[in-house]
Amino acid sequence: MSPQERAKRVGQTMFAVDTASKDTLGMELLSCEPGRASIRMVVQPLHLNGHQICHGGFIFTLADSTFAFACNSHNKNAVAAGCSIEFLRPAHAGDVLTCEGVEQTLSGRHGIYDMRVTNQRGEVVAMFRGKSAQIPGTVFPEEGQP
Repeated sequence: MSPQERAKRVGQTMFAVDTASKDTLGMELLSCEPGRASIRMVVQPLHLNGHQICHGGFIFTLADSTFAFACNSHNKNAVAAGCSIEFLRPAHAGDVLTCEGVEQTLSGRHGIYDMRVTNQRGEVVAMFRGKSAQIPGTVFPEEGQP
């Protein structure tokens, strides 16, 4: 299986059971490639806070979900070991937010990933950096793996 095929299957496998991202928040997985992922979310009225802008927790969740797909794309279970986010501009109801995540480095069991959240105008809404830690297991079984 090629790295591209493996990452795509990881994305399909994880997203199929990702109730939080898919069913609760209405996110759409656009791509899952080796060390990369992209997810889209339309800001709904239920995402708005008291200032009538998208609650930062939902933007964080979009970035965190994208991070999860990017760091698991090699079919080695990985979880967040730490992360940070910078909110750069507000998002409003109807905005289409797209998060693109890219692996910066993968060394041993740890990786560093950068997520960029943009709106439909290409404006950067937030930047997120996550550190991953690999744990035992795989997203799906492969031949030759225990």
